[in-house]
Amino acid sequence: MTTHDPIPARLAALKTTSTPDLKAQWRDLFDSEPPPFNRRYLESRLAYRIQELAYGGLKPETVKRLEALGEQLDGGDRKKSRVRADMMPIVGTRLIREWQGVEHVVTVTADGFDWQGRPYKSLSAIARAITGTRWNGWVFFGLKNHRRRA
Repeated sequence: MTTHDPIPARLAALKTTSTPDLKAQWRDLFDSEPPPFNRRYLESRLAYRIQELAYGGLKPETVKRLEALGEQLDGGDRKKSRVRADMMPIVGTRLIREWQGVEHVVTVTADGFDWQGRPYKSLSAIARAITGTRWNGWVFFGLKNHRRRA
């Protein structure tokens, strides 16, 4: 990076650029329509892309290594890749929830969850079986607050 490098100024300008202009930049830099995500996401991805084009992206070996690590983590299962590995309870953990006077115990397994001797892929499926209504399983079992933290 030289003292005349325009990239830091372009990155700083993203904070004050209007959302329609950010979306126009997205189209120019990615050759696709911008995703319907929030402004912060657009800014961060544009900042990365600007630097990637100016300074170069990841080395091919690094990309291959990251892909291999991802395969080890989720086996290529797109649904599993959406769940952060550090958020998943440890295998063997017992989740206990009382519902209408009945205590329900769920055990975390390597493939998902076990409740009443039956395997389940998601806590939401178990919560629905228990309550008869749709629930976010993470909220139902107290693993996630239903209100966003400020």
